[in-house]
Amino acid sequence: MADDNDSSGADRREHERFETSIAVDYASGDTFLFAYLQNISEMGIFIRTDHPLSVGTRMRLRFQTDEKEEPLTLQGEVTWINPYKSDGDNLNPGMGVRFVDLTPDTREQVVAIVRTVAYLRGDDPTGEAEA
Repeated sequence: MADDNDSSGADRREHERFETSIAVDYASGDTFLFAYLQNISEMGIFIRTDHPLSVGTRMRLRFQTDEKEEPLTLQGEVTWINPYKSDGDNLNPGMGVRFVDLTPDTREQVVAIVRTVAYLRGDDPTGEAEA
């Protein structure tokens, strides 16, 4: 098994992440916040925030890519954080959130969002683009 310290974040990821800027509401207990997804994959998101929640925190997430569609609501868990540093040393504070308890229908909705984001960026998430 590879040592996590020797692997870059991209090497550890099973699912490709796509840069985006999607508004997200998230709630944990009595905490209700609004932020932006900075990137998304089929299994999780990175939320850009100066106030990340603690690793292990479960939350309800709600976001949408198309105003014509109903927002997608699902559960997530904070798996890592990049804390805000007041000295300006950290330009990308936030938290990595893994989707949990996905139903087959919700998983398909997430995959559709990822494909939409990838398509809008000009990437081909299906791997079927011609060389």
